[in-house]
Amino acid sequence: MIPDYQTLMRPVLECSRDGEIRIGDLIDVLADQFDLTDEERIELLPSGKQTRFANRVHWAKSYLKQGGLVKPTRRGFFTITDRGKAALADAGNQINKTFLEQFDEFKAFQNRTRETDLEDIAPTEELASAATPDEVLREAHQRINTALSEELLDRVREASPAFFEYLIVQLLLAMDYGGTSEDAGRALGRSGDGGIDGVIDQDPLGIDQIYLQAKRYADGNVIGAGAIRDFFGALSLKKAHKGIFVTTSLFSPSAIQTARDLGSRIVLIDGPQLSRLMIRYNVGCRDEEILHLKKVDEDFFG
Repeated sequence: MIPDYQTLMRPVLECSRDGEIRIGDLIDVLADQFDLTDEERIELLPSGKQTRFANRVHWAKSYLKQGGLVKPTRRGFFTITDRGKAALADAGNQINKTFLEQFDEFKAFQNRTRETDLEDIAPTEELASAATPDEVLREAHQRINTALSEELLDRVREASPAFFEYLIVQLLLAMDYGGTSEDAGRALGRSGDGGIDGVIDQDPLGIDQIYLQAKRYADGNVIGAGAIRDFFGALSLKKAHKGIFVTTSLFSPSAIQTARDLGSRIVLIDGPQLSRLMIRYNVGCRDEEILHLKKVDEDFFG
């Protein structure tokens, strides 16, 4: 039988205890460890694009990352953290969602979405008493997007500053800024740019432009009011009327208030909002499967 993702958490952690490991290799190792049959190894999700076992291994690793027990190292690779090693040191630890809830990072992850695990809900009677099927589906969709959001931010933080600036321009173009001009958006990214990292045309003719500031900061490195005032000064030097300040972290309350005090000239986009926009406009991610929820057409039968 294919183990559920919570059962896989400790084995995933144990396989990473000796150092960096590739998630693709880990799937094969664990399939052997659980003595899966050939049929179980190739059993696909309804989408037909991923095996059920690989999907559960990925979810186990994702939850461990949210709890700070593993961390990504490069594309497709991860390693155990000191917290993960401490968790394994006690053989009596049952590493699952309940265990992870002791960590602030995992609590914050849970707070970003209402947790409803499809595998935790018994069929029929209990499902009806807990939630309707469409509620379960929507909450599961939100949970998937929350995990995707975290992974997107991790990838962006690991990328180069030049790539981050390029990403911001591509996102705004996807949001239909710049009209149809091929040169509507460009990342400046050079020394002496006066505190401006990019510029995008607001209209097809380039009459009105929006200037960009991009700060690729680690989680917890908050943007203060001083950075907002510096950006405002750079906009003034350019005689610009509008600016967008984007960061992978957060803005301090004083930074948010400073932007408000300066009027509508500066729009702030923090890490969570950035990842949500990337998902909405398919920048750095793509549609894997589309599910259509349908209901009876009352007009047809009327």
